[in-house]
Amino acid sequence: MIPDEIIEQVSQQADIVAIIGEHVKLKKTGSVWRGPCPFHQGTNANFSVMPRGGYTCFVCGEKGTVFTFVQKRLGMSFPEAVRYVGEKCGVAVPEYQPKREGPDPREPMWELHATVAEFFQKQLWDAPAGAEARAYLQERAVSRATADHFGLGYAPRDVQAMRAHLNGLGVPDERLLAAGLLVKRDDSAELRPRFRDRLMFPIVDQGGHTVGFGGRLLGPGEPKYLNSAESEIFSKGKLLYNLANARHAIRKEERVLIVEGYFDALRLVDAGVEHVVAPMGTALTEAQAELLTRYAKQVVLLYDSDGPGQKATFRAADVLLAKGVEVRVVTLPDGEDPDTFTRTHGRAGLMPLVENAMDVFDRKVQLLQRAGWFNDLQHKRRALDRLLPTIRAASDPITRDLYLARAAEAAGIAREVLLSELHAVRRGNRTSGAAARGAADAGRGGSRSSGARSGGAEQDLRDADAPPPGDDSAPFMPSGPYRSRVEQGNAEQTLLRVLLTQPIHQDLVVEELGKLEAEDSPGEGLGDAEGFEESPGVLRDPVYAAIYAAVLRHGADADPETFASELDPLEIHVYETLRGEADAVVDAPRSIADALRQLRDRSLAARIAELDSLLPLADAEQKNAILARKNQLAKERRALGSSSWRAVRTTGNR
Repeated sequence: MIPDEIIEQVSQQADIVAIIGEHVKLKKTGSVWRGPCPFHQGTNANFSVMPRGGYTCFVCGEKGTVFTFVQKRLGMSFPEAVRYVGEKCGVAVPEYQPKREGPDPREPMWELHATVAEFFQKQLWDAPAGAEARAYLQERAVSRATADHFGLGYAPRDVQAMRAHLNGLGVPDERLLAAGLLVKRDDSAELRPRFRDRLMFPIVDQGGHTVGFGGRLLGPGEPKYLNSAESEIFSKGKLLYNLANARHAIRKEERVLIVEGYFDALRLVDAGVEHVVAPMGTALTEAQAELLTRYAKQVVLLYDSDGPGQKATFRAADVLLAKGVEVRVVTLPDGEDPDTFTRTHGRAGLMPLVENAMDVFDRKVQLLQRAGWFNDLQHKRRALDRLLPTIRAASDPITRDLYLARAAEAAGIAREVLLSELHAVRRGNRTSGAAARGAADAGRGGSRSSGARSGGAEQDLRDADAPPPGDDSAPFMPSGPYRSRVEQGNAEQTLLRVLLTQPIHQDLVVEELGKLEAEDSPGEGLGDAEGFEESPGVLRDPVYAAIYAAVLRHGADADPETFASELDPLEIHVYETLRGEADAVVDAPRSIADALRQLRDRSLAARIAELDSLLPLADAEQKNAILARKNQLAKERRALGSSSWRAVRTTGNR
């Protein structure tokens, strides 16, 4: 434990006003400092801080010392709070070992993973089998010192090497199976290592324990990166690579850099940039964002410069903004990623970009302006659809208000119009084009899932439309909404069922869906605004859309292995289910015609709703044109009539 005299020294040296002032806007009143209470989100100056004492809120009753404030505000334990305050006031606080009643039940797993990490390291540097991995590190300019700092290793191709080594140390196969280091296929009794012929990155938790691994293939194959299986000590959605080493640097810098991959983090640390972390190869999760708020209130996103990198940046930003974090974005030159740029330009080249990082919302506006998305009414509407979720995600009211003013300025519309959009979400009455398309989808039987690929339940004004990050590590169980996707008859499902069971109709279906896609196109002559999520296509359900995309690439009659190689577990399940339902299609031509009629009706409804969303942005002349177009589309809808779906036998009651 931390000695009492050290705690007292830190307490005496600490400037409580300065420390609390980093989180609360304080104003001196007499001999005390006052401001709004951060604990009950007050707006009046009911929160009082005494320079040589503690703090008190006269409304909610919160009170305590500088350590109490840091614990509650930053989510730290008492020893962590003492160390944090000590760093602020220049008092060195020694490491401590918390007392525990008996051994931690996780210790055997920690010990096992540490032993395996040591085995991988020896394979990398001492075994002939590690020659290819050593050459790979040399090719990527990773020195021995840097590799040792991160504990890099090599998982040999030999299926018996790790098992034999650990068995020789007295570790039985059952324990290796339980830890996920050995796996057994359903169709075979043979035990095989989870990691083979991979460069290994040990994953360390905040306590410094090795809890898992990330492995990169050295040759061709998929997946290129493979993480440990979920276990009692490893959950990739709750861990950040390099956080254990970066914590003190993050607190010192009062900000954290987030990169996408292991090599990005390794390269920056090697260049002397230590306050850097990386997710486990997946989108940033809410748990990871919450973890970061304990250490810094500013996050700088340093992702790849390409379109997918921009999309990942914006998704991560919304998650972080919902936690009250300031989010800034570094824009690298085209074709660069953090690894390549830092390797070439070093810390001296990178840090000026970090220092001049742009607020994420300004970056969004900049990209939309460059692509010309504020030049005409329809694209202006769609540009706002891409900005509003970030405004809603911002939990800090001042940040949200600044974003609101910036969006109104960029679009050239009244601030009150955008404000009504934000409040419309709270009332459950959002009218934006994107939401209208989604509402029309659900209303016409589109069965769009919010959980498979793009979450986002409408919550309150602060975080509505901010996609709650999911943990894609959970095993897929085809139940609940996933099963109902297959069981409820709808147009998208019907078309895919016909395509997969009677591929002879593929040309017709593809041609007709192409016509609908063209009708839904937002127009020509504008840039792509690369980095933003694309609007949904004719097939709105992401699982059906993924299967249809595979059909376009390989043909509906491609063998199942081809589909399985590029679809995720949910998509494979739906594909296999539909492919096995040939008897559900009674009359294929009529099924296709009815399904296309449904999709066209849904498309028309969505376009009408989108026109409605343009009205608040339009002048008098534009409004007349919009109303005329609405009437034309309404006539087209009435001409379609309603589809009976008598040609399709649904599978819901089988």
